[in-house]
Amino acid sequence: MNELSRCFINQYQGGFPVVEHPYSTVAANLGSVETTLIAAIEGLLSDSILSRFGPMYDAVGIGGGLTLAAMFVPEGKFAQVAEQINSRPEVAHNYRRQHALNMWFVIATETPALLQKTIAGIEQLTGLPVYSFPKIQTFYLGLWLSLDDSGGVKTHSIEGPTQQGGMKIDRLDRSIIQATQGGLALQSAPFSVVAKYCGCDTQTVMNRIQCMLDCGVIRRIGAVPNHYRLGLGSNGMSVWDVADNRLEALGEQVGKLDFVSHCYERPRHLPLWPYNLYAMVHGHDQDEVDYKVSRIAELLDSDCRQHEVLVSSRILKKSGLRLVA
Repeated sequence: MNELSRCFINQYQGGFPVVEHPYSTVAANLGSVETTLIAAIEGLLSDSILSRFGPMYDAVGIGGGLTLAAMFVPEGKFAQVAEQINSRPEVAHNYRRQHALNMWFVIATETPALLQKTIAGIEQLTGLPVYSFPKIQTFYLGLWLSLDDSGGVKTHSIEGPTQQGGMKIDRLDRSIIQATQGGLALQSAPFSVVAKYCGCDTQTVMNRIQCMLDCGVIRRIGAVPNHYRLGLGSNGMSVWDVADNRLEALGEQVGKLDFVSHCYERPRHLPLWPYNLYAMVHGHDQDEVDYKVSRIAELLDSDCRQHEVLVSSRILKKSGLRLVA
């Protein structure tokens, strides 16, 4: 990876400017020129060093539905079921995890009613039950990767958005989301490309996008690094059975650990699933993940009755919110 690509990843996992010629602005900040930067981003995407580049939307922020779902999938049907689930545009991410509940996927929809309809449709399509674990509380969400000169990678926390009120989107907002949900155009004036798609002027598009940023509908605009390609070869979704009367205080403490990228309260599914606190950690190898989980265990101490770590063994799908045309 050259110096320009490394600096771009380090500095623009968020904060990509909403101006008429953003690549020119970013290139100047990095000591380069627009055409060279665009070519570098194209290379990072084609080499899968970046999973995507552009706005990251929050389904809940637009009044939609969002849940983490899981299934017990028999080994003989796993490939077929994965294909069936991945074909659904409402499925944003899908992972195979080392557990009896072996398929975990995120469903994001434009409305809560569509979320329930999607779950029912997946159950009918696969003939398997879907267990839904929607967020009850968010204790932390945010992770930034830093690449050093030798190619090493470190993780550190970033400050999340200051406002999460969301907004009611109209037809134009919806059109802007559809035009950018797959990524931002790698052209000199990407917001003009969006404006042409939406049938309006560029300044209106930029104003709307800035409004969605300010209210949390867009979490951030920037590069989404592929953790695996950058050397973080292991991750674990740690799940914890924490006393309800201590959950909020402890969840906030776990969320403040600098190696935790996501920390949520989610519902139990008793007697199958007793866990109500989720904390996602990443590492270069399984030993590093285990060490980080042990630190969470020390913090929770006797307030945690039991826990498990669900290791991701394969990415089955990774995209983002998709509004169906």
